[in-house]
Amino acid sequence: MFKKLKYLLSLIIVFPLVTTGCSCNDNGLKKITVAEVTHSIFYAPQYLADSLGFFKDEGLDVSFVNTNGADKTMAALLSKDAQIGLMGPEASMYVYLNGQKDYAINFAQLTQKDGSFLVGRENIDNFDISMLNGKEILGGRKAGMPEMVLEYILKSNGLEVGRDDPSKDVYVRTDVQFAAMAGAFVSGEGDYVSLFEPTASNLEKAGNGYIVASLGELSGNVAYTAYSALKSYIDKNEDVIQKFTNAIYKAQTWIYSHTDEEVANAIKGYFSDTTINDLKTAIYNYRKIEAWSKTPILSEESLNKLMDIVELAGELPSRVSYSKIVTTKFANNVK
Repeated sequence: MFKKLKYLLSLIIVFPLVTTGCSCNDNGLKKITVAEVTHSIFYAPQYLADSLGFFKDEGLDVSFVNTNGADKTMAALLSKDAQIGLMGPEASMYVYLNGQKDYAINFAQLTQKDGSFLVGRENIDNFDISMLNGKEILGGRKAGMPEMVLEYILKSNGLEVGRDDPSKDVYVRTDVQFAAMAGAFVSGEGDYVSLFEPTASNLEKAGNGYIVASLGELSGNVAYTAYSALKSYIDKNEDVIQKFTNAIYKAQTWIYSHTDEEVANAIKGYFSDTTINDLKTAIYNYRKIEAWSKTPILSEESLNKLMDIVELAGELPSRVSYSKIVTTKFANNVK
């Protein structure tokens, strides 16, 4: 991941993308583009902030662009195609360590746990990590956060992990693309697969697998997904960042004070291919593990936990100072 991001940075320097500034729409709202690492129910508070008018109340007109990857989300920030990025803070670590002068700073946390669930071929009531010894798991993209969290859980429980190496205690495969993992599992590949919602629940509903564990619950709280912006943008647009953070906080408060059905109905317009019942199931599963942060504050403890995970996976050249890539100024002043 670190090497891939360095390559993308070189492309931005040589082939800069079209720069888009921050302007206003016909109603006088400040237009903001948010590049999201993927489009997922896991980010429900973000869509609530939009659908319930919290962004509008703050004078913002927010649009979302799905980049399909943290490296591409960071590239959108660095090229200034987007003003705000939603991704794992590990991407900002890589950029800072690469020596980028105008690096990304994380200003608001959205999710505090991994959003993936481990799906197996048998229904196991009392699942234990030791049961994965000798098994093959479809783990996702190499050095992606879901794959690194899976590694962290396995290693923390004394299991030797082999990325694409079947000779170890647990054979974690990284050769199957994220979008193809469920299909590969259904076709007979792997003993287990790591999936986000609603894919995990849909597999279970179709009788093609059983959710045996939440990786987020097993790994605990961590700075999993956060909003960041370039240092230069924050310096010049503190009012915009504060207003954006205010809206996210309102959504975080709202989601924990309303029912699964109310949340599902509020975000259904962002997931037209997903039924209300499937939305409710996914929201229930994420609420049960408290996947969403209750405030936008990204703590030093949660960032250190993230660095532990990335470091254990061998993907972090050196640790980064919390104060360099995180600001709590806006999260501490939400209203």
